[in-house]
Amino acid sequence: MIEMENIIKTYQLGEVQVPVLKGINLHVEEGDYISIMGASGSGKSTLMNIIGCLDRPTDGDYYLEELDLTTLENDDLAYIRNQRIGFIFQQFNLLPRATALENVMLPMIYAGISKAERRERAEAALIKVGLSDRLLNRPSQLSGGQQQRVAIARSLVNQPALLLADEPTGALDTHTTQDVMELFADLNQQGIAIVIITHEPEIAAQTHRIIVMQDGLIIG
Repeated sequence: MIEMENIIKTYQLGEVQVPVLKGINLHVEEGDYISIMGASGSGKSTLMNIIGCLDRPTDGDYYLEELDLTTLENDDLAYIRNQRIGFIFQQFNLLPRATALENVMLPMIYAGISKAERRERAEAALIKVGLSDRLLNRPSQLSGGQQQRVAIARSLVNQPALLLADEPTGALDTHTTQDVMELFADLNQQGIAIVIITHEPEIAAQTHRIIVMQDGLIIG
């Protein structure tokens, strides 16, 4: 699914070049369940941004489902982000005045899906994550765990091949964290590849493969 070869990312700060990724080789198969760990500044968030087409590498090759992403224009990358990749963040990123249903429908508006189908797919996604009785609740009426479930439902509605989760349990208590991790495990068993950025060893231990980064390199 993902083939990364010698990915390099360097940022230009004034006259100084700052290397962040120094030659990353990463292979992710369909149905993989992977965690990426590393200290602050190790490059894991930059790597995730490149995997998610939110940033471009300075050099190297990146193929997603055999498509060479380094050759695509920004509009094409935006389409890939919307159609093939689901994003889940620590702070949920929900619209506060929108209901759970409306938040989950949002990515499908950009995909050009009809209103009737948007509603049907959003309801199905919310039911899948256990929120059938919270469709019309706004984020302020939901617990942290419920808000994260809405965010997960939103990431699923365009039927992505890959879920990217950036510290998805960082704002949750221990019990709710385990509920979310069980949901991830269920989704992975359904064939969705999942990549989680985390600093918590107990979270990484629940994935099938742990990648450790240090100083812009994969060290284990």
